[in-house]
Amino acid sequence: MDNHSPAIFVGDAMGLDFLNSVATPIDAPIDWIDDGEGLLRWLEQAGLVPPETLKAMREQALPGELDKVADQARTLREWFRNFVREHKGRPLTPEALEELEPLNRLLERDEGFNRVLAREDGGGLDFQSRRKWRSPEALLLPIGEALGRFVCTEDFSDVKACEGHACTLLFVDHTRGHRRRWCSMAMCGNRAKQTAHRLRLKQG
Repeated sequence: MDNHSPAIFVGDAMGLDFLNSVATPIDAPIDWIDDGEGLLRWLEQAGLVPPETLKAMREQALPGELDKVADQARTLREWFRNFVREHKGRPLTPEALEELEPLNRLLERDEGFNRVLAREDGGGLDFQSRRKWRSPEALLLPIGEALGRFVCTEDFSDVKACEGHACTLLFVDHTRGHRRRWCSMAMCGNRAKQTAHRLRLKQG
């Protein structure tokens, strides 16, 4: 698996899926946002930026410009990872607002607007949000929006780290009994079952 393979979306919240854009799903760490093209691919898979905008960015960005934005995205990711690790496992309180100032500064750059448009199904009109993409740095804005929604809508008591050996993935436990332990059963869950089975056989 490399950073050209599909990114991992198991966080049950886009804010955590952004943190999971660097992960160790098997043995070696993979960073899906290791350069500008990686950032564009991840944004496309996440559905955060319209395909036509990504195409325009590829065609119009100056050499190295997208790589610089990817570097900013990685810096944002690690800053937010530290915030999540510090606060996960308990409800987020208003006292955390001061720590979120870097996120608010990013969100202040947004040039969002609303438009009345025809619905795609032809069934009338729709009120939709749009954004002006004036520079490659605007690609950070939908990420910032996802982080902002995450801290305001999710209970940090339910934010967990996968219990898989060496796994670095985070998720929000939305299960009824809040007993989720793994990023996914297909990955760490099955490996843990196989390890437990081998141990039982050895002990038997």
